[in-house]
Amino acid sequence: MLYAILCYNDEAAVGSWTKEEDAAVMARLGLVQEKLAKQGRLGPVARLLPTTAATTLRKGEEPLVIDGPFAETKEQLLGFFIIDCASLDAAIETAKDLARANPGTGSYEIRPVAELHDYHLAQQRKPAA
Repeated sequence: MLYAILCYNDEAAVGSWTKEEDAAVMARLGLVQEKLAKQGRLGPVARLLPTTAATTLRKGEEPLVIDGPFAETKEQLLGFFIIDCASLDAAIETAKDLARANPGTGSYEIRPVAELHDYHLAQQRKPAA
């Protein structure tokens, strides 16, 4: 089954990391990703850009586009991993590996994913002009 591991943290705290600190965290997370890739269990992984670059669409009779997410939380969604695991327990163990690679504040949310279509974006994607 596919699971999304959603990565939450204080965007300001993560944004204050030096280039060296950021590179070290990404390298440690990369080791976990390599392990999953070798096992054939790693799907898409994305790091979201700061919410200052975000746009929100509010649903309603007429959708409304607003600058910024205006989240009323201390933590923001900073990225995600899609992984293939035999069980929720296995997905939790993978999230623990990610947490060990990036100790400190923040949290990981683990959610089952229902695949709505079977295609690989990377294979269909055209290089940017």
